[in-house]
Amino acid sequence: MCGGPTLSQPSFLPPSDPRANYLAHQREIDEAVAGVLRGGAYILGREVASFEAEFARYLGVPHAIGVGSGTDAIHLALRACGIGPGDEVITVSHTAVGTIVGIESAGATAVLVDIDRDTRTMDPGTLGAALSPRTRAVLPVHLYGHPAALEEIGAFARERGLFLVEDCAQAAGALCRDRRIGSWGDIAAFSFYPTKNLGALGDGGAVITSRPDLAERLRMLREYGWRQRYVSEIPGVNSRLDELQAAILRVKLRHLDAENARRRSLAGFYLEELAESGLTLPWSRPEVVHVYHQFVPGHPRRDALRAALRSRGVGTLVHYPVPVHRQPAYRDRVRVAGGMERTEAAASAVLSLPLFPELRREDVERVCVSIRDWARREPAS
Repeated sequence: MCGGPTLSQPSFLPPSDPRANYLAHQREIDEAVAGVLRGGAYILGREVASFEAEFARYLGVPHAIGVGSGTDAIHLALRACGIGPGDEVITVSHTAVGTIVGIESAGATAVLVDIDRDTRTMDPGTLGAALSPRTRAVLPVHLYGHPAALEEIGAFARERGLFLVEDCAQAAGALCRDRRIGSWGDIAAFSFYPTKNLGALGDGGAVITSRPDLAERLRMLREYGWRQRYVSEIPGVNSRLDELQAAILRVKLRHLDAENARRRSLAGFYLEELAESGLTLPWSRPEVVHVYHQFVPGHPRRDALRAALRSRGVGTLVHYPVPVHRQPAYRDRVRVAGGMERTEAAASAVLSLPLFPELRREDVERVCVSIRDWARREPAS
């Protein structure tokens, strides 16, 4: 029999489990939600304002502006910087398509560059070839919880008068040289999708900046361009972080560092147990603190390994199987700068194994035993 686990097998092990995280903090979350329901203020009220202040303080920046999603956060961050039609934004092709949707929603064109082989984040050495007179920003993605090369990328942007816009959707709490990601750029975008390290129980996002002018413009952009209610000074949108989600995020923010430490502990166990497995294992730059939104090894027979794990009741995901420059909707809309060999190699090999704070050590051992058993049986590729 193929497909899911049989009755004789252990229960299915998912790649992520937002419900388990809710149950871990159920009393606090239920009380926070009940407080919103009783309070009667449901849009941009006390919970949003409090979360914005707490999240900004956690990141070490003055301003956090809650919005409707991580994609909206990228879109509005770019618009706050005055980036729009006719402008280009340099980013990577090995990312969630939401990065590109955010760029296009601002009216700009995405210019895609290759990734570093080891970290799978933006390769700073590719940026020069991507420049044009239309370039306005560089947008690195902190993929899988590993910070991009912010010092090199930031220096490149500053020397050329470009905005540095961080996509922090997968890396809440990560550090580069003791500074939180999100505090390095002119502006940064976060996602609070339920599976993220800091995840809501629905959609949500935030834009982070140290610049008061950008923060003021963002608050107007997220609500119809209003500074004064019902008076649109600039064209805006409706993208507001919900009061219920803000209340939930306030609870979860209190536990973020502990849960990120748990992710690192589990990742360390994976690294030990899979050292002789034949997989290409994740690597971390020495100056960063990785928060392992995903644990992503690689293997040239990724699909066969994924099927074998599924047959043993282990769920996996692929982040991401098709680079943006190969996506049918985008291959004629983006500009590709240079070769994409490392991006395409990653897309054919990466596999996200189960990793979330409530995962048990014995669950990781189960995954690793399954992988080692498959590797012994699998013919050499």
